[in-house]
Amino acid sequence: MNANYQAWLSCPGMNDELLEQLHSMNEEEISDSFYRELAFGTGGLRGVLGAGTNRMNVYTVSKATRGLGKYLLETFEQPSCAVSYDSRIHSKDFAELTAATLADMGVKVHLYPALMPTPMLSFAVRHLKCSAGVMVTASHNPAKFNGYKVYGSDGCQITIEAADRIYGYICAEETLVPELPDFAALLAAGKISYIGEDTIETYYQAIDKLRVSPATQRLQVVYSPLNGTGNVPVREMLKRLGNIDVEVVREQELPDGHFPTCPYPNPEIREAMKLAIAQTIASKADLCIATDPDCDRIGAGVRQGDEVTLISGNDMGVLLLDYICSHRQHSELPPVAVKTIVTTEMAVSICKKYGVELRNVLTGFKFIGEQIGLLEKEGHAERYLFGFEESYGYLSGTDVRDKDAVNAAVLVCEMAANYKAQGLTLLDKLAELRAEHGFFAQRLLTFEYEGESGQEKMNGIMASLRAPAETFAESALRTASRIDYLNDDTGLPASDVLSFAIADASIGGGAPVKVIVRPSGTEPKLKAYLFAQGKDQAAAEKVLDQLEALVNAHCKA
Repeated sequence: MNANYQAWLSCPGMNDELLEQLHSMNEEEISDSFYRELAFGTGGLRGVLGAGTNRMNVYTVSKATRGLGKYLLETFEQPSCAVSYDSRIHSKDFAELTAATLADMGVKVHLYPALMPTPMLSFAVRHLKCSAGVMVTASHNPAKFNGYKVYGSDGCQITIEAADRIYGYICAEETLVPELPDFAALLAAGKISYIGEDTIETYYQAIDKLRVSPATQRLQVVYSPLNGTGNVPVREMLKRLGNIDVEVVREQELPDGHFPTCPYPNPEIREAMKLAIAQTIASKADLCIATDPDCDRIGAGVRQGDEVTLISGNDMGVLLLDYICSHRQHSELPPVAVKTIVTTEMAVSICKKYGVELRNVLTGFKFIGEQIGLLEKEGHAERYLFGFEESYGYLSGTDVRDKDAVNAAVLVCEMAANYKAQGLTLLDKLAELRAEHGFFAQRLLTFEYEGESGQEKMNGIMASLRAPAETFAESALRTASRIDYLNDDTGLPASDVLSFAIADASIGGGAPVKVIVRPSGTEPKLKAYLFAQGKDQAAAEKVLDQLEALVNAHCKA
C-alpha cells in the first residue's frame, strides 16, 4: 500500500489535481485510497473520485480501458465501441480518455458529442453494430462518485465471462501510464467519430413507436432531470406525445455533477423529489416525475389536493404491467414479461389474468435484456412485452437492452392521461389492482460496511447466513426454507444471493413472507429485500417491521 502511494507520488507527469490530493492525504486516506485496486465486474467500475488505485481517476480509467481494448482486439476482427457519459464530475474527461485510449489501440470509436443517457448508449451499440459500449456514470450515487459501465455487442451490460476476461487483462496492466493519448489528435485523424443526429432521431422514433394507447386528455406534469442527462430526451419525447404540459424544476434542469439541490440524486427517495413535489403542489399539476443522472431510473408522484404521494418502483411496475397487458392484442404465442427475483410478486397474479408468461431473473437489468436476446434467437422478439425491477427500472421495447427512463416517462404520462380521462389517478388505479390481486408490500434495507475491513465483514455475514439451519439462534430464519442461488439448482446463473421463505406463524400469520439478501456488485454493502402480503397496508407494514428486526439482528455490523 505504501509502495503504491510512493509510486504515485513520485510518478513523472502525474496529473496536477491528483498530485495535490496525494500530498494532502493523511494515513487513513492513504490506506483507503491504496489498499486495493478498484474492483471491476459486470457492473464495470464504480468508486469515489480521487487519487489512488481504489479511486476513480484518469489512471484507473486508463488502465481499465486498456484492459477492455485488449479484450476487444483479441475477440473481434474489426472491433468498435460506442461511448457516452453523464453530467458527473470528470465524466466528459473520462469519456474522452476512454475514446482516445481505445482509438490509440486500434479500436474504432463512436462518441456522443454531448452527454446522453445510459439507454441511448445501449441503443447506439446495437444501432451502430458496435462490439462494445462504455457509459461513464455512477448512476444515482452521491456527487463524490463516478463509474464506468461496459456493454457487450448485444447492448446489455457485459456477462460474467466477459468481465472476467477483461479483468484478467486489467490485472496484467501497469498501474500507471502517465503519457495519456491525445484525444483531439485522434479525433482529427478520424479514429474517433461523433455519433450523429441520425442515430439520436432513430432512437426517438423507436421510443415513439412504444406508445400503448395514445391519449388526448391533457396532463400537467412537473419534471426534474436531477441535473442529469434526461433533460433533452425526456422533454423531447413528452413534447411529441402532444397532450403533456411540462414544467421543469429550474434548479435541477441543467447538467451539474455537484447536484447542489440533492446530494443523493436518486428518484427513489423523497429528498431528491422535494423540489418537484413542492412545484407540483404550487402549480396544481397532476403528477411529478424525475429521472436519475444517467436517466435509466424514473420516480413519480401523484398530487391529491395539497399532498403528493410517491409511487414505489414495485407499484409503478405493476401499474405499467397491467396497463400494457390490458392493451395487448392476442397472438398465437403468449407474450413474455420479465422481472427480477427481488421484484413484487403481484406481477404473478397480473400475468396469470392476461395469459402472459412471466420470467424471473437475477437482480440486474442485463438479465432482463438477456431474455430479449433469447426471444430474438428463437425468432420471436415480438413476444417481449415488458421488463421491470423494483429499483425503478422499466423497459417495454427491444431496441434498448437496459432500463430506460425516457421510454418509461412516455409510458407513465400516457397511462396517467388515459386514466385521467376515466376520472382516475394512478393511485386510484393502484387501489383497484390491490383490491383485485391483494396487497403486496416490500421494503429494502441497505447495510454499509465501510473501510478496508468492510468487504471482510460483508463476506462473513453472508457466510453466517449460509451456515446449517440448526446453527441459527432461535428465530424465524432457523425454520425458513432457503434457496442459495450460488449453489442451488435454480436454472439461473450462480449468484451470491440467499432467499428465505419464512414459515414461522408468528410472522405474517401464515401469509407469504420472504427475505432475499445479496451483496452489492460494486460496493461493500448488503441489500435485504423484505416481502409481505396483507389485507391492507397497515397489516403488511406490521409484518415488514417484524422482518426488519429479524434481518437487523443478522446483518448489522
